Amino acid sequence: MNIMDMMGKMKEVQSRMKDAQENLQQIVETGESGAGMVRVTVNGLKNVLNMEIDPDLIKPEDREMLQDLIVAATNRALQNVEAKSREHLKQATEGLLPNIPGLNLDGLMQ
Repeated sequence: MNIMDMMGKMKEVQSRMKDAQENLQQIVETGESGAGMVRVTVNGLKNVLNMEIDPDLIKPEDREMLQDLIVAATNRALQNVEAKSREHLKQATEGLLPNIPGLNLDGLMQ
């Protein structure tokens, strides 16, 4: 592969990565904690889209537990969507670059 072909492939990879990252907002995952008492939905851009709290949890004496459940549900949703986002970006760039030692697209997928 000559340098011009490689530069062309790099431009194509950049274009596909940009398109793939723009499409990440379409990937949606929900995490829950407390047996479903708290649910948080996020997208592939790691934006929280929605949070649902069981009405039984909204009591002053449950405030600390509620905060912990929200954090746990949010983190679970973000972990779930991370895996889907990586797979989406991997598929979007599949076959574009030759197997070059030391070239790792993981840094681009953060």
